[in-house]
Amino acid sequence: MAERIDWLDDGTPYSPRFGDRYHSEQGGIAQACEVFLHGCGLPQAWAGAPQWRILETGFGFGLNFLVTWAAWRADPDRPTLLHFVSLEAWPVSAADLLRAAERHPELLPLAQELQAQYWGLLPGVHRLWFDGGRVLLTLCIGDAQAQLRQQHWEVDSVYLDGFSPQANPEIWSPHTLKAVARCCHRGTRLATWTIARAVRDALTQCGFVVEKVPGVPPKRDNLQATFNPAWEPRTSRTAAPGPEHPTPARCIVIGAGLAGAATAASLARRGWRVQVLDTGATPASGASGLPVGLFAPHLSPDDNVFARVSRSGVRAMLQQSQALLQDGVDWNPGGVLERRPDPHLGLPEGWQDGPGADWSLPASLQTLRSADLPEDAPACWHARGGWVRPERLVQQLLAQPGIAWCPNSTVAGLRRTEDGTWQVLDATGQSLGEAEVVVLASGPACNALLEQVQGPRLPLQPVRGQLSWGPQPAGATGLPPFPVNGNGALVAHVPHADGLAWHMGSTFDRDVEQLPIPPEEEAAAHATNGRRLQALVPAAAPALRPAFEGKAPLHAWASVRCTSADRLPIVGPADAQALPGLWLNTAMGARGLTRAVLCGELLAARLQGEPLPLDTKLARAMGTERLREA
Repeated sequence: MAERIDWLDDGTPYSPRFGDRYHSEQGGIAQACEVFLHGCGLPQAWAGAPQWRILETGFGFGLNFLVTWAAWRADPDRPTLLHFVSLEAWPVSAADLLRAAERHPELLPLAQELQAQYWGLLPGVHRLWFDGGRVLLTLCIGDAQAQLRQQHWEVDSVYLDGFSPQANPEIWSPHTLKAVARCCHRGTRLATWTIARAVRDALTQCGFVVEKVPGVPPKRDNLQATFNPAWEPRTSRTAAPGPEHPTPARCIVIGAGLAGAATAASLARRGWRVQVLDTGATPASGASGLPVGLFAPHLSPDDNVFARVSRSGVRAMLQQSQALLQDGVDWNPGGVLERRPDPHLGLPEGWQDGPGADWSLPASLQTLRSADLPEDAPACWHARGGWVRPERLVQQLLAQPGIAWCPNSTVAGLRRTEDGTWQVLDATGQSLGEAEVVVLASGPACNALLEQVQGPRLPLQPVRGQLSWGPQPAGATGLPPFPVNGNGALVAHVPHADGLAWHMGSTFDRDVEQLPIPPEEEAAAHATNGRRLQALVPAAAPALRPAFEGKAPLHAWASVRCTSADRLPIVGPADAQALPGLWLNTAMGARGLTRAVLCGELLAARLQGEPLPLDTKLARAMGTERLREA
């Protein structure tokens, strides 16, 4: 449940948990501007920087973020990318967040954008996406000390905020401040409203040069500090490696599917010049070219790695698709019904009573009836799921400024020059392009290129799949108004050139790469999809039976997916020591729509040394480094 808030007569929010106001008597906006923004020398300090990273120790109602975002928008010398990382153990409700902002009309439009993404805040890391991905809010829900120990950030400014040291001593403790110091580089500026002697002493011991400055009335003084330790700061053994390219450069992406297009778009937004090469004449000519696909969170009672990665991926997918795609034509984020094999549903305990309900719930009777399923059918409703036309998403991603799309470009080799530049070669040895960074996003073809440069062999497995689809019969009954997945997936009511279409699939043929599919195997795959349809949504089977019986049009679409041995994507440097500048983003498996956008952001963040878009442990689970440790 959201944190309880009491609203005082003057409109100030009050915390019963800590027995303290959230804001000073003068209001939160004055504190945000004078204590934190200006206290860290902003906006002047970030002028001309490619990115700026801010760490805040208490999100509260988000006023510090909103004020900083507004200052970034108003500044013609703003950095290309603004990262705002905020810790919060007890998040308030979206309604209370908006109520606090209503006192500041100049911030209300930004607060409304924040509220629209302020949902599903389970413990962990959540990336919220604003201004076309140039303002990134990373909300870390949970104990501040634990979050600071588990995540690894390097920041340029610190907003040291929270309830008073008397009410909430943990946030001001030497252990917390030491963890904050580990996120700082020499020159990082810190600002806070408290001048408590214990806080000043702890900051000094952690390597900050501390000074009192005039405060915001009624406070006489505030505190500002600069990280400048007398010793050389040590890097934690578990810290992420330093950025390979802290400033934008050139990149060649090999592969124009979902993974490649998402990578290119993420880098281009950061100011990179990106060239995308693919053997196909059009984007998404491989496994990403299916007529329609689903995105939805994965469920696990223990909320495992797959489940947490999927939620981060769905959030990223929603953010970019809302900006790029036409609702009802290119995609429909109206939810997905998932039939489960047993009555336990896979929902973690307590989800129905907290932010997990924003993601997935037991299907309601009304939802089951809409699909003509029995009222006792084990099923979950994923409110944040939907269908997408992947080809359209890939096209829109590649249309972003800074990306050059090069079709009919077959890459046969790679060569690293003496100055560290990578050259991409065709079969005759001619250069197709050169760049400081090359990203392999070509599925199973990655291994052939890695072999040429003595790189690691990836544990990739091809999985062929066939989707059955056809025109939707006029007046057809029994077709659910939303996608239904389980053992296979049915997606109906999808606009196509000649009207609506239905889609059912897909098959899974492991270690099979043959394309096109021989006629007898195509027929067998259609039969498999037909049987799965009957089991998944029995009420839909009569309307579509003529297609499966050869009495109505039936089409097949088939391609080869690429998955890893542990079924997680592979994202990171191929070999940072031996092959600097060569990166991988592959093995999306059958969940490319859920994973690809997230993985593109993860690669860009790692490459530039930014705060990651998801929990550090999850990033490691998908990182290339795990392959060498195995």
